[in-house]
Amino acid sequence: MPNPRLSILVVDDAKFSSVMIGRALSKAGYEDLRFASSASAALGLLEQRPANVLLADWLMPEMDGLELTAQVRQQDEMSHHYTYVILLTGRDGDDVLSTAFDRGVDDFISKSAMNEQLVPRVYAADRLCGSLQRLIQENRLLTENIASLEKRNQIDPVTGLGNMRYLRQRLGDSLRQIESRGGTLCYLLIGLPEINSQRRRYGEQFYRELMRGVARRLQQLVRPLDTLTCLDDNHFGLLAMVENPQECSPSSFKRLHEGLNIKAFKTSEGFISLKAGIGLVSLDSNSLPVEPRLVTERAESLLADAYSTGRIVPLRLKKPEQ
Repeated sequence: MPNPRLSILVVDDAKFSSVMIGRALSKAGYEDLRFASSASAALGLLEQRPANVLLADWLMPEMDGLELTAQVRQQDEMSHHYTYVILLTGRDGDDVLSTAFDRGVDDFISKSAMNEQLVPRVYAADRLCGSLQRLIQENRLLTENIASLEKRNQIDPVTGLGNMRYLRQRLGDSLRQIESRGGTLCYLLIGLPEINSQRRRYGEQFYRELMRGVARRLQQLVRPLDTLTCLDDNHFGLLAMVENPQECSPSSFKRLHEGLNIKAFKTSEGFISLKAGIGLVSLDSNSLPVEPRLVTERAESLLADAYSTGRIVPLRLKKPEQ
């Protein structure tokens, strides 16, 4: 049984031919029929509403059926749609048809056998169109799901902050920005050496509650354009861009150190105090080139000293030796 809602657009500069095609398709049960007398008019109708099947004469003035097919395929790419193209032709020969198939045409109807071929060919297109549209829709949803998974793969599930993967991406972006525009990059690695022992003592729910509390406090202490990330179960990372190296010093981030070490966190287990250490790496265009991995590794090497001294430990990267 034909699908009466199948959208069919007939393109033919000969009005008599269009009328005959319309009558045959209506009699076969198709109701959504539109007609255009030129390829440009057909493209306008398709922009307003896509069609499932396009029936077009191969030979038309200004733009022939092959050129129309190429334009339709471009529209399809932009609209996540597939238009089944059938050309009406009096041409014969395998070479001619092969060229047309290569240009994106799906099927042909010989004008000399129009009465016998028209409805069966459209029936075949009808069956294929439903499958094609389902495949396109499923592919679109799959692409969206992959993009969503990719985005979630850059988010820490406990705090909602970006994770290590996100940090590396932003660090690479920041290094390129320094190279092209100048400025100074500050990277702070914030370690919480005692939080895992508290996790074992109070349990997983408490740990998640405390990590969210740390994330909220840090978000209150950093600037709006700084990039705050949660790297693993006891480390946070912070990227900050400043105008000059003097702004990338321990005193500039004293508020972070005090905010974590001095003020206790209110939790379901009462007020909990944390010990935090901060390693600070700074660099500007004179430090380049430098790999993002080196920046993070140098920050990690500063944490032991930060824990033992109770201070922010800084390191300024210098230009690599040639």
